[in-house]
Amino acid sequence: MPDLPVSARVRKAASETMGGLPRQFWWLWTSTLINKLGGFVVTFLALYLTTDRGYSASYAGLVASLFGLGSAIAAVGAGVLTDRIGRRPTLVAAQLGTALFTAVLGFTDGQVAIAVVAFLVGLCNNATRPATSAIIADIVPAEDRVRAYSLNYWAINIGFGLSAAAAGLIATQGYLTLFLLDALSTLVCALVIFVRIPETKPDAPAAQAGEPAIGLGTVFRDARFMAVVTLNLLLALVAQQGSTTLAVDMGRAGITSTEYGLVIGLNGLLIVLLQIPLTRWMEGRNRTGLLVASALFIGWGFGLTALAGSSAWFYAFTVAVWTIGEILNAPTMMGLVSELSPTHARGRYQGVYSLSWSLASFLGPAVGGVLLERAGSGVMWGACAVCGTVAAAGYVVLGRRPGAATAGVAGAATRTGNGNGNAPVALGKADAEAEPAPAGS
Repeated sequence: MPDLPVSARVRKAASETMGGLPRQFWWLWTSTLINKLGGFVVTFLALYLTTDRGYSASYAGLVASLFGLGSAIAAVGAGVLTDRIGRRPTLVAAQLGTALFTAVLGFTDGQVAIAVVAFLVGLCNNATRPATSAIIADIVPAEDRVRAYSLNYWAINIGFGLSAAAAGLIATQGYLTLFLLDALSTLVCALVIFVRIPETKPDAPAAQAGEPAIGLGTVFRDARFMAVVTLNLLLALVAQQGSTTLAVDMGRAGITSTEYGLVIGLNGLLIVLLQIPLTRWMEGRNRTGLLVASALFIGWGFGLTALAGSSAWFYAFTVAVWTIGEILNAPTMMGLVSELSPTHARGRYQGVYSLSWSLASFLGPAVGGVLLERAGSGVMWGACAVCGTVAAAGYVVLGRRPGAATAGVAGAATRTGNGNGNAPVALGKADAEAEPAPAGS
């Protein structure tokens, strides 16, 4: 049989990657893209505070930490609300709050007031994550979840890349324009959710589902799930250095701000170009292997930075290495967490998982800065390699544990089934090839 023309192969690949997902998912995907296309403020907040408002770098760091603190609180609180009042009201309320406080931040004067409003922006902004993740888990069949989370991650990075490029030009007209456009895009996002996404929270209460009531304490006592969260925190602490410590280290090495922008921009560009083909490659592959590979790529990608010297090209190479790790990790981990979460407690589980990223955004810049300042570049980046190696070893151990359903990497069955209350699914491979386990397993 002759090979298909290139155009036909592209259409076939696109159909296999994007086809078969519910229409509601694509409305959610669209709202995510709109939101990130207008996501100017988070990216440029530190620059706004130091250049436009004239505040010190230490104050900008304090504001960033308070933003991260708000995000950490929201991760858990929004997870509880997602399960109690529903995914849709939690998501819409969080987006309306984000729009309001983002606009207010653009008009706010005074250090204390700015810090308080930035905390509120972080609180509302991150409250969307558990609800969004729970909606995807609710509406997308288990075998398609890795693909769905990958596409959602793709939308985030398309929006981020375009907004970062546009924000620099828009800022020349005044930073207030950035704040107002960011707020407007979030309002549009909330409108899309309100009009197009119905409530997806399962109707059956825990008692009818045959599962015990689950509170936050139960989630935190789930030892195997918390092991996964802890390993993710370790990797998230490393990943946070890409937006904080890396810039300082490159500046010390004599890399210009223009070169830094091009190097760090490679992260978003590679995600946009490689996320879809790598997602196709990941389908049906062993989840343990994917998580181990992602940890090593992330840890050692940052570790190689110690060898960069003053070469912008070598810095770009290291960014490419850890970006591949991000691409492998994000959809695989999100698919895993969705399957580990009991149906009626998805919000809580997703919230605790999001907490690992929020804590990393709060702790990562401080830890990285102290290590770089006091121990030097070699120790700083070497520590990243160690963290990645430890995380990889942790995934191997979890994958080998008998009945490691929470690790989701050893072919064990989950407690949650396919999200519709049916038989549990096998987790030996990525979701695209997961099949129902035998009855009674």
